[in-house]
Amino acid sequence: MRRSWIIFCLQAFLIVNIVACATTINQQPQKSLPTPAQVVTKESAKRVVALSTIAADIISQLDQSKLVGMTGSNLFNNNSRFQNIPRINEGRTPLNLEKVIALKPDLVVAPTGFYVQEMGKLQQLGIATYTYNLNSWEALQKLTQSLAKLIAADPLPLINRYQSFLANKPNQQYSTLVLVSVKPILSPNKNSWAGDLLTKFQAKNVTADLQGQSQFRGYVTLSPEKILQENPEVLILVNTPQPQSKTELLESWQKEPFWQQLQAIKNNRVYIFDYHGLVNAGSIDAIEATCKRLRLALSGQ
Repeated sequence: MRRSWIIFCLQAFLIVNIVACATTINQQPQKSLPTPAQVVTKESAKRVVALSTIAADIISQLDQSKLVGMTGSNLFNNNSRFQNIPRINEGRTPLNLEKVIALKPDLVVAPTGFYVQEMGKLQQLGIATYTYNLNSWEALQKLTQSLAKLIAADPLPLINRYQSFLANKPNQQYSTLVLVSVKPILSPNKNSWAGDLLTKFQAKNVTADLQGQSQFRGYVTLSPEKILQENPEVLILVNTPQPQSKTELLESWQKEPFWQQLQAIKNNRVYIFDYHGLVNAGSIDAIEATCKRLRLALSGQ
């Protein structure tokens, strides 16, 4: 009973994170927030607070001296670049606006749709803000170029590094299904970061053109019947941000009635991916690791 309850909690946590990620990707900014084109700074920013891990990582790698505050995440627990950077909050807990102001930033960066009221208050105080959507590879490059411009840094080394992640793409296309949670069964379509990444690696994402019933267009809910109908050649399971063991994750899926009937199962082409890098971009290292894993998985290795 205790083990079942733990698995249920992990699944619920993942769904909340997926919905949050989809919100970041697809929700339009409220009127109180500027779009990136509306951000105006008199000079390049020298003190930046980043309210997402990917923004913090990009800024740190563009110019380590410019990052003065960031959102908390265990993603960077062992990374020396972030050891002395103050944490504004942990994960998606409420933002401590007083902490942000105390850092005296001249630029605050956040995903679109998050911290709306707080960002509005920062603007009222004369602090420049920048919001972004990250739903594609092109959006990652644009974010990097925009942040580089705002802090007067050179984006080219990072852009070139990103391009190296896409080298040696698989030549053959395989029908591929990504499953990110069991109840409900969620899968990314082409309007998500994960969906676009699959396209970059020649995968034939069987849910690419499906549209969900909710406002979160980046993910769709699947029925067992739909999964059997698509019958993918490659199956990718996403582990939770608070990871289960491989055995626990597989056991949660093996209970589904469609499991043994899929050709991906019969051909032993089931792969487990981390949440960061595939569902949520997370960090540059996480993206690189995911690209390597995708290259191998979609090449049949």
